Amino acid sequence: MAQLGGIGGIFRRKSIGQIQSEHEHGELKRSLGALNLILLGIGCIIGTGIFVLTGRAAAEFAGPGIMISFVITGTLCAFVALCYAELAAVLPVSGSAYSYSYASMGEVVAWVMGLLLMLEYGLAASTVAVGWSGYLASLLKDMHIIIPPALTAAPGVLVKDDMGHVIATGIVNLPAIFAIMAVTGLLTLGVSESATVNNIVVAIKLTVVIAFIIIGSRYVNTSNWTPLIPAQIPAPPPGTPMDIWHQIGRALLDVVTGAQNTKYGVGGVIHAAAVIFFAYLGFEAVSTAGAESKNPARDMPIGILGALAVCTVLYIATSAVLVGIVPYASLDNPAPIATAVNVIGLGWFAVLVKIGAIAGLSSVMLVLLYGQTRIFYTMSRDGLLPRALSFVHPRFKTPWINTIVVGIIACGASGFMSLDSLADLSNVGSLTAFAIVCITVIFLRISAPNLARPFKTPLYPVVPILGAGMCLLLLLALMAKPETRNFFLMYLVGGLALYFLYGMRNSNLGKGILVSGHEAEPMELPGKGD
Repeated sequence: MAQLGGIGGIFRRKSIGQIQSEHEHGELKRSLGALNLILLGIGCIIGTGIFVLTGRAAAEFAGPGIMISFVITGTLCAFVALCYAELAAVLPVSGSAYSYSYASMGEVVAWVMGLLLMLEYGLAASTVAVGWSGYLASLLKDMHIIIPPALTAAPGVLVKDDMGHVIATGIVNLPAIFAIMAVTGLLTLGVSESATVNNIVVAIKLTVVIAFIIIGSRYVNTSNWTPLIPAQIPAPPPGTPMDIWHQIGRALLDVVTGAQNTKYGVGGVIHAAAVIFFAYLGFEAVSTAGAESKNPARDMPIGILGALAVCTVLYIATSAVLVGIVPYASLDNPAPIATAVNVIGLGWFAVLVKIGAIAGLSSVMLVLLYGQTRIFYTMSRDGLLPRALSFVHPRFKTPWINTIVVGIIACGASGFMSLDSLADLSNVGSLTAFAIVCITVIFLRISAPNLARPFKTPLYPVVPILGAGMCLLLLLALMAKPETRNFFLMYLVGGLALYFLYGMRNSNLGKGILVSGHEAEPMELPGKGD
């Protein structure tokens, strides 16, 4: 295949061998084993979902059926995780889904994936920082230390007290900015140090979650689990078919058309599964650590699937205890686990839960920002972003300029954007990226059938097709919101314009060079001259 020039160059692809060669010559320190990767994944998954979203999903959509919702979502996420595991084992690189796209569907698709991952990682870290800010303010209030409410929310966001009364209008979210700054500084020091801190933090929050499950189970009132799936509100019109398949079909139609979410019933359980899907988004962050894994072919699948399995079990158990202690209708608040602990009268444990939540959200920010810096690092080495973003600190062996730039962007978003806007945009980027990853597995199976695959997605092609279909379905639900859809489309258009103005002109692949470390070496493009 001849080298593509002109506009056709946007579809030029890296060969698998080229990407693997770049991995072998990389400067990043390979210090992460399977356990580190599992803890990295757990550190990113267990956070906003278990500490915040569980209560809202139960109160607004599923009731006690939230336990079923977690089973559904865990199964669906497993489809995507299996696709990630295959690609991560074949391509153990820092760029994650960006590199996967570069090897399959071409440079312009890889660039779009980079844009999507900026939403998934960069804005997701800012989203978590806003949640971290809320828990910190609550904990400090228990200690009679009051942060001015206007300094704990983005401009224009209404700040409410525990009774739901508006007490201030936000100016800037200072605690969120502080949290991002601290994590950025830690990541600049090095991944080994960051991984050690992450392991400690994960141990703390796992202890809190497991303690809640064990202690809380003694106070469960099983009558709160009945009925498991509450009756739909409002009830369907007379004559509406009521069997389960009609209810599932109705719920899926509502998602596609952007109709009003159904409260309770089977449709409510499905809608709750869509809401809590975003609680699992951290599992693929493991794939960004491929270049720093000791044995990626073995450790990457273990890390991704292990983290997902552990978190699914903990989510189901936590939600069961939560709705068993507190009637589900009372859980629509930002700190549902703390609410449950207050109900059973263990004030000391309520404080411990808040500390655990702060620790948990801290580790999530760490992993998300880590993933974003490694994606920018890879794109810079490819020439698609300025070379400075791939400069590695001579002492700390981290892409320090890149890390500081990402930190500044995340600080701005966390301090000046609302939680709803951050979450919606992050979710749109995540779901689109996930769908492309599932499609990439199919593409590579067809275009490179003889490629050595240390791990293969089982039940191919059913698993990647189901994974892509599920992601697109939930994406339609999010895009039904005009402000989210309009921002996302403008973001993509602006990003593509930047590619044509800078990325396409400076692409190392387009120039016919291979980067090993910081030195550009002439290379023969795969198939050039054939």
